[in-house]
Amino acid sequence: MAFGFQIRLPWGDPRTPRRAAVPATIDVDGRAWPLTVVRHHKARRYVLRMTDAGGLRLTVPRRASVEAGLRFVRTQGVWITREHTRRQTHATTKAAGAAVMFRGVETPMATVRAIAADELPPRCLELAALHGQTVRRVSIRNQRSRWGSCSSTGTIALNWRLVLMPAFVSDYIMLHELMHMRQPNHSRAFWREVAIVCPDWREAERWLKTHGRELL
Repeated sequence: MAFGFQIRLPWGDPRTPRRAAVPATIDVDGRAWPLTVVRHHKARRYVLRMTDAGGLRLTVPRRASVEAGLRFVRTQGVWITREHTRRQTHATTKAAGAAVMFRGVETPMATVRAIAADELPPRCLELAALHGQTVRRVSIRNQRSRWGSCSSTGTIALNWRLVLMPAFVSDYIMLHELMHMRQPNHSRAFWREVAIVCPDWREAERWLKTHGRELL
């Protein structure tokens, strides 16, 4: 479940060469940003993300125009500046060893991560057993752009920040990953599986859309 700025755009002028030269940096509102362009055959839209190093990463659909993607990036100055500021603030807070609010109490971050390691794996295994799924291992990670992931070998990785969420939201994320063991995609069949095991998944998604970025 990844975060970033994404938008559906037309592929651009068909006369634009698809293999346009990719610059090492891109100027947005008078500032040069390191740029990486990646073409992905499964992508259906341009996706812009900021990397941990503070650069920009643009994902381009297989048949889309790179030049149109670059034009898109140049229109995202407000988002880029806001995201850069947020990441700087987050890094400063983390370096200072700040506490977080956990169940109504200001708690050191290290303590919360230890609690996550104790509480999240058993709950994930409980949900897996309830819905007939076999999980080999549940790991807790400090992921910066996703809440969870599922490998083809049956390993579930969960972001420790799930312990900061309402229970119905963290359960939804676990169930989301468990259903990927049945449907390794986001097809209609996958969402049907999710709806069966988690009827309030839409409410959980709304919560994540509203509050998720605050946690990351």
